[in-house]
Amino acid sequence: MRLDKFLCKSTEFSREQAREFIFGGHVRVNGEMLTDPAKQVHENNDILFKGNRLKARDSRYIMMNKPSGTICSNVDENYPSIFSLLDFDRIDDLHLAGRLDVDTTGLVFITDDGRWSQQIISPKNQCYKTYLVGLRNPLAEGVSRQFASGLQLQGEKDLTLPARLQIITRQQVLLSIMEGKYHQVKRMFAAIGNKVVSLHRQQIGDIALDATLQPGQWRYLTPDEVSCFSSPAFGEEQTGKS
Repeated sequence: MRLDKFLCKSTEFSREQAREFIFGGHVRVNGEMLTDPAKQVHENNDILFKGNRLKARDSRYIMMNKPSGTICSNVDENYPSIFSLLDFDRIDDLHLAGRLDVDTTGLVFITDDGRWSQQIISPKNQCYKTYLVGLRNPLAEGVSRQFASGLQLQGEKDLTLPARLQIITRQQVLLSIMEGKYHQVKRMFAAIGNKVVSLHRQQIGDIALDATLQPGQWRYLTPDEVSCFSSPAFGEEQTGKS
């Protein structure tokens, strides 16, 4: 992680305070004074602040059932941020492992572990996200093959990566994708002449949204749930599942 973030995670300093101390030469990493707040460090490094060894707090991993009318942002804008639903300290340290649109509901992960969230976000790890999609028009025959082959989105040079489409009814489907392009699900159905009227993310990788969480509620992930995205082979393990 960045040195300034590590300092914040191991003290009560704000990001601005951490940067000032780093610029001032008060931080040493493995015996070397570092003055670049963006320098990447590891929790196992020997990191001293004014001669005192620092240890980062344990990372936090949160599952939330995002309600409609909220935004995946750290601050309120035209709509309230989902972070306003969290009721503990140091929320500014957290970020989202994948965003949802303001009118999209369902599963989001929130964490302060950047390496962990990158495992989820990066398409190369083949971490599928599964959405329950309501459609305006009935689907035509053969649509599943189109999604599996890749679709041409407006404004995009390349086809989408292969996606899995499970038809529940002709106007309700489960869609699993491993990318996170802007408004991707809506644009995929627009590419075949249809329109999304409801969108709910119900699973990321092998972790499904906790059915006991009402919209706006959250809980910490269990150690087993966290470890699903920590194994180097997790992408390979879950790509065969829908």
